[in-house]
Amino acid sequence: MPTTDHRSQLSVILILALLVIFCPLAIDIYLPAFPTIAEQFQVGEKQVQQTVAIFMLTVGLGQLIAGPLADKFGRKPVALSGIILYAVASLGAYYAPHFNAMLLARAVQGLGACATFVVAFAIVRDRFGSERSAQMITYLNGIVCFIPALAPILGAWLTLQFGWRMNFLFLAGFALLGLLVTLLMFKETRPADSVYHGHILDLRRFIPIISTPLFLFNSLICMVAMSAILVFVTLAPGWLITKLGGSVGSFTFWFTLNAVLSIVASFITPLYIKRQPKRALKVGLLLLVLSGVLMLSLSQYKTPLALMAPMFIAAFGFALTLGSAAGRALSLFPRQAGTASALIGVMQMSGASLLVFITQFLNLTTPLLIGLHFLLLVPFTYFAFINHRIS
Repeated sequence: MPTTDHRSQLSVILILALLVIFCPLAIDIYLPAFPTIAEQFQVGEKQVQQTVAIFMLTVGLGQLIAGPLADKFGRKPVALSGIILYAVASLGAYYAPHFNAMLLARAVQGLGACATFVVAFAIVRDRFGSERSAQMITYLNGIVCFIPALAPILGAWLTLQFGWRMNFLFLAGFALLGLLVTLLMFKETRPADSVYHGHILDLRRFIPIISTPLFLFNSLICMVAMSAILVFVTLAPGWLITKLGGSVGSFTFWFTLNAVLSIVASFITPLYIKRQPKRALKVGLLLLVLSGVLMLSLSQYKTPLALMAPMFIAAFGFALTLGSAAGRALSLFPRQAGTASALIGVMQMSGASLLVFITQFLNLTTPLLIGLHFLLLVPFTYFAFINHRIS
């Protein structure tokens, strides 16, 4: 029979997997419904894309508050509060009578998702320490990576069968399930010596963390890598279906294959990260840069394989890079895990969104834009090889 400690660890892993799903699921499940939403609210599809942008913005900025709250009051109450907010906002989006109401609901939903996201990464640091954090973060980032591949498939089916609003009713139901699981299974992990100083809105608490070279370097890597993921999941569906004239079945095939590879990568790379954490980061960065070069080289070919082949390589690069970089960024702050996790979350969500927003003004095609975001990692790859103190 499994020991009590083993059962406890399995419960923690289940809770972690559940908490990190809230954010990517809310971003990606309704992407196939964009044209329908635009038609119903009589707005352009670019305006509908603002519902993603405002969600990402509040997810990122909200963590500046959620992180310190998790250090002050504990992980569980912050997670539960976030889930309740997420559920209420999902119902608000389901019943939204006009587009502005939808935007407001999405903003509130982002605040709920930010709490679950930051708590998940704080729990990793609480329970697994600096040695195993990178491995666990790789598993979690694997979930974050494959949810964007699977969620649009579910969203397309819900939209076709029940209408676009059903996507948000599904999110409300998922939140209710998450609330029950967290309430019944999650035991508080906040360390007794957790550090919390000053007013909750005092942003000066983040300065000692972000000014640490090891944290800054690795969290910037997380930000740029996440921007590449964000560009892919938001633009690839339109490129595959609209620009290349593919069917929903074709889109489903390519995204499912990418999801399978992401899952495989997320379960085999932690073994390598455990043995060679610094080398794993370097290999991951090289794979992502290679993906960028390949994406640019194949951009002249208007076929699904030309877009997806580099992403198949990148699946392994993301697994190695995000896990290693996030684990190393958190390694110096065991007593401020919530605050440090929040800072990484801001950079991964709001920072990546801002980066994507800026580069979209270049008016590049989808393959070129994805390739550009991969190649933004070139200077980080260079410094990872020449400066061993920050990599």
